[in-house]
Amino acid sequence: MQRRTLAATAALAFCLAPLTSLAQQAYPSKAVKFIVPYAPGGLPDSVARVVAKQLGDRLGQSVVVDNRPGGNGVVAYQTLLQSTPGDGHAFIVTDGSMLSITPLINKSATYQVGKDIFPVSMIARSPLFVVAHPRTGVNTFAEFVSLVKSKPDQLTYGSSGIGSTHHLTMEALKAALNIDVRHVPYRGSGQSTPALVGGQVDFSVAALPSVLGFIKSNQVRLLASNAPKRSPQAPDVPAIAETVPGFDFSVVVGVLAAPGTPQAAIDRISKEIAEVVKLPEVVKTFEAAVIEPVGAGPAEYGRVIALENELMSKAGKAANLKSE
Repeated sequence: MQRRTLAATAALAFCLAPLTSLAQQAYPSKAVKFIVPYAPGGLPDSVARVVAKQLGDRLGQSVVVDNRPGGNGVVAYQTLLQSTPGDGHAFIVTDGSMLSITPLINKSATYQVGKDIFPVSMIARSPLFVVAHPRTGVNTFAEFVSLVKSKPDQLTYGSSGIGSTHHLTMEALKAALNIDVRHVPYRGSGQSTPALVGGQVDFSVAALPSVLGFIKSNQVRLLASNAPKRSPQAPDVPAIAETVPGFDFSVVVGVLAAPGTPQAAIDRISKEIAEVVKLPEVVKTFEAAVIEPVGAGPAEYGRVIALENELMSKAGKAANLKSE
């Protein structure tokens, strides 16, 4: 009788083992971390924070945004590898400059997309705008081009840092139009925008939300966007592509994972983000910030990254970026 009881107990334990294993593998089993390679306030940070709240509700675990600026993304990548590596609870949320430009200018950036870091979800994209300080007397993009051509290397523009999309937008524009305006790099848009408003630089490249208040108070002039078409939020402002066909340096923000991240985790995050960006409250928030929700999966995001890398690499060469 005792042997039968032991046998029955063993059989029950054997049957329950797969269920226990599945319960232990439930994903996510703890908080998810979104590592942003920039200081708070920029576009990737803003997108990450909007998505994190809604994504956390759908995952049943909190999604925490962790800002790790430094090394044009190298610090964030190192943080990713050190944050429970490979278990699918830490991701990077970034724009394309970390992926395409940082490896060109920072010897420490040895990572490659598809080998050392992997696409998960393309969350959204957004245009940047060429803006001017009123003292320049420039009110239109055509006037900007004319003025800069008349004063080669005498005017300045601010960016959020060497190798940033802001920087490469202007460098690509300089190469396309054969104009010369000096670059003044800052540590993020939180510094470059005040520098423009304060008159420390003549021009800048900025996200619309960061300068909108200054535009309304006539402290900044809006000239053109770096997207392939005009923004619905600024329909009277031309796209640079209207002057330079094919010009597109709009910012793409996406999620990337560390090597060894379980496919189940990648699939779940990608699937949930695709739904999150459709939520009315997210669409409304993005629209106010001039952000276009996308929610594309790993394959499409990988394709976009490849195209962006090609474009950014050409602009990087035009800017004479060198590895340090």
